[in-house]
Amino acid sequence: MRPQTVKMLAAECGFELAGVAAAEPLPDFARYQEWLVAGMAGGMSYLAGRRGEARADPRALFPAARSVICVGKLYNVEGESRGISRHARGRDYHHVVGAGLKRLAERLRQAAGPFQGKICVDTAPLLERSYARRAGLGWIGKNTCLIREGFGSWFVLGELLVSLELEPDGPPPDACGTCTLCIEACPTRALVPAAQGFRVDARRCISCLTIEHRGPVPEELRALMSEWVYGCDVCQAVCPWNRGAPVTSDPAWRRA
Repeated sequence: MRPQTVKMLAAECGFELAGVAAAEPLPDFARYQEWLVAGMAGGMSYLAGRRGEARADPRALFPAARSVICVGKLYNVEGESRGISRHARGRDYHHVVGAGLKRLAERLRQAAGPFQGKICVDTAPLLERSYARRAGLGWIGKNTCLIREGFGSWFVLGELLVSLELEPDGPPPDACGTCTLCIEACPTRALVPAAQGFRVDARRCISCLTIEHRGPVPEELRALMSEWVYGCDVCQAVCPWNRGAPVTSDPAWRRA
């Protein structure tokens, strides 16, 4: 099955972006390990240990995997983000994306016949952005978000690991250039240089501090958090690729 067929079926299931990557290890795992060793995962201990090692190869998660179908669902809504990140203003994206991937699996079985598959949305030990990049959904920007020309970075990711041998896509070129707006705008200076590109220090990231962190926020960071109480969109809001980004019409993202 050609990638274009997969993209067509994914679009029918509500996904604006889709692509295919081979279910094989990626060089990004070494960078992931370096990030963990540097302590930048903060209190998110579930990202290390056995679940961390499982990210080395998608077949550790699903032995039958031969291809990774990556999808992106646009969640951009009109108006500025204030206090609550845009992705959290509608239904739980885990359920929205998961339901779409279930429909996609059914469509694929109708088109390609029986196969084994596993749906992943955020919580699985998988390098989601890295496989999405390999599948051609976008490049990983300096703000560490996946960015797609014409769409920006306002989309959530999901994956369908399948036992099918599908023709893979390829990664697009990095298009951030010399722009550093996201780095300069980050209120807590959570975006730090790495050997290749930039990485986010979860110990300083407002999204991590307001969603993942347990316990009081470090005193020196409190005054920098402004009105953010759940997530933070600053590094995306200033990104030039998000100027004029399309707005979703999906009722799942209507503001709560």
